[in-house]
Amino acid sequence: MSSRALLLVNRHARQGKKGLSEAIDYLKTLGFILIEESTEHPKQLSEVILRYQHQVDLVIVGGGDGTLNAAVDALVETQLPLGILPLGTANDLARTLKIPNSLNEACNIIAQGNLRRIDLGWVNGKHFFNVASLGLSVKITERLTKEVKRRWGIFAYAATALQVIWSARPFSAEIVINGESVRVKTVQIAVGNGRYYGGGMAVADDAAIDDQRLDLYSLEIQHWWQIILLLPAMRQGRHIHWQSVRSLQGQEIRLSTRKPRPINTDGEITAYTPAHFRVIPKAVAVLVAAEVQSLQ
Repeated sequence: MSSRALLLVNRHARQGKKGLSEAIDYLKTLGFILIEESTEHPKQLSEVILRYQHQVDLVIVGGGDGTLNAAVDALVETQLPLGILPLGTANDLARTLKIPNSLNEACNIIAQGNLRRIDLGWVNGKHFFNVASLGLSVKITERLTKEVKRRWGIFAYAATALQVIWSARPFSAEIVINGESVRVKTVQIAVGNGRYYGGGMAVADDAAIDDQRLDLYSLEIQHWWQIILLLPAMRQGRHIHWQSVRSLQGQEIRLSTRKPRPINTDGEITAYTPAHFRVIPKAVAVLVAAEVQSLQ
């Protein structure tokens, strides 16, 4: 792997400040020539990548899933390889790619230069790595402030979910997939490209980020307390086998609701219904451990 790298770090990421100097020093010892950029606003990451695209051989992003989501469109446009330093709270993409939270180990994986092409999800013009969802997860995203994540870490997801579950109200939606239309009454619809989201929940028990398909589930429960019963199964993606959960798979999905509803992509609200989802096979190259054989 060539050694000219653009290093982008989200200083607001949970481990951003203390992890930055450690990662920089170690990457330099591994032979990387770094162009270091950090931003207070992750939405600026794409323009930074475009600015430096002809001066570097790869992009290293330090942050969580929201930071990676902010960079993804520019990665698709430039086709620069991506290295990941998991500095966020959930680090669901890193978990999907089996990249450890240890910064030194993550740096070593980048230095090994083992590239793997992965799929991306796409909704209304916005790419995403992990999952796009609407309903309950949007309410969680709205309450999950930077301060809460910084203070409670991964436990912030569970604590915030419990706060909003009791007030969950069903909404109506129409799903068009594989040429068929189905109307549902649901509290959440999630469309997954990767495997993990929401702090380590699996979208489906056989989901992978290179399987060239989208995995959709719809939580069609009658009472709020039923979600509590589902939560343990959601850690392994086994919830899709429950009677109250509709599970569908396809490469293209259209979703409409009576009124526009916000859509959360990789933990950031970036789109609204009506929504058009697609999978983009082998869209970007990511550096992963050489010994990783399966991303399921």
